[in-house]
Amino acid sequence: MMEFGKYSFGVGDRFNHEGQAQLRALIKANKKGIAVTPVWNKSNREHDIVHSEPLGTREEADAAVKALAWENPYFVDADHINLGNVDRFIEPSNFFTLDVAMYIGNEASVEDVAAFKETCKLLGDVVTIPGIEEPIQITKELLEDVAGKYLAAIKEAGKIYRHIETVKGKGNFVTEVSMDEVEAPQTPVDMFFILKMIANENIPAQTIAPKFTGRFNKGVDYVGDAEQFAKEFEQDVLVIDYAVKEFGLPADLKLSVHSGSDKFTIYPIMADIIKKYDKGLHVKTAGTTWLEEVIGLAVSGDEGLVVAKEIYKKALNRKDELCAPYADVIDIDDSKLPTAEEVEGWAGEKFGNTLRHIPGHADYNPNFRQLIHVGYKVAAEMGERYTGLLKKYADVVGACVEENIYDRHLKRLFDL
Repeated sequence: MMEFGKYSFGVGDRFNHEGQAQLRALIKANKKGIAVTPVWNKSNREHDIVHSEPLGTREEADAAVKALAWENPYFVDADHINLGNVDRFIEPSNFFTLDVAMYIGNEASVEDVAAFKETCKLLGDVVTIPGIEEPIQITKELLEDVAGKYLAAIKEAGKIYRHIETVKGKGNFVTEVSMDEVEAPQTPVDMFFILKMIANENIPAQTIAPKFTGRFNKGVDYVGDAEQFAKEFEQDVLVIDYAVKEFGLPADLKLSVHSGSDKFTIYPIMADIIKKYDKGLHVKTAGTTWLEEVIGLAVSGDEGLVVAKEIYKKALNRKDELCAPYADVIDIDDSKLPTAEEVEGWAGEKFGNTLRHIPGHADYNPNFRQLIHVGYKVAAEMGERYTGLLKKYADVVGACVEENIYDRHLKRLFDL
């Protein structure tokens, strides 16, 4: 089993230019006594949109680690992969996010359902999980319900895992099971049976990404009932603890929070709970680095600001196209988007303040931020014109990236 570390942080990087800036932020946390493992993640969808390959993510990570003399573990995540695209990632990756959300609700075979029910007989009629008041009453109806929802998905996860294992070898990669990109959240009772199914499939999952209550929109704060989230999150932690002991899952299994960037409202909640139970946490931040690149170019002025404004103008004109792949994880109020003409008159500081996520800042506009978040395809189409400016203004852009990850994310998550 690969040593993954108690705390880990997923840093996406659309254009593979900010690896050192990202790692510098994590080094700061490590120097403060919080050992955080870096995980560079990039999904198949992102590679397709920017016309990159997984090898580029590996090269970026390796180069950053070498340049900053990082001696601890680090990972390259094949993010949101399935059986159809995993081969693209197998060689350069050592972390695999098995995304089986699309299989939730698919019908499992009669034989598979019967076999699952048989394994549940050993659980008895009632399961009491330490720390959770309500016991789980195991009935035929409950088993049929959870099997109907999740068994086909976890069977698919097993197929993907075994395919990777035949190439990489057992214990040579970290496995995450992801079920977050769906409408309905999974309850702690669902989590209990999902983990039972994962154990039945002999998947040595080290992180699991459920769908929590509330909205986890890209690049903006959590929207929802924070008290309900706290209850679910705490119970999930307790369910995982039970499953590790009773089902033989890896001892370092921990929760993974996808679209975790900028969820400032729930960071203190998660921090308190993992501290209370001395548990680990994995947070994926993905496109937040791309936003900091645009901020960095804008505040650099001159041609950087011109390109930042052009990205917004084109994204506004192509809003439906750019939002379509992210429809489930964005909420944009069109009436609150500034016009292209209005943005054209902005200074770099105004543009940066509108895009930068500082809660309560007079200029901050979450609608503007979400549109640019999904607009990275526009920058990809600019090619060298965009990436050339990232090189030219590397110091300013890198400082924005580092500040965002350390000051706005790691400090809040780990009370630094």
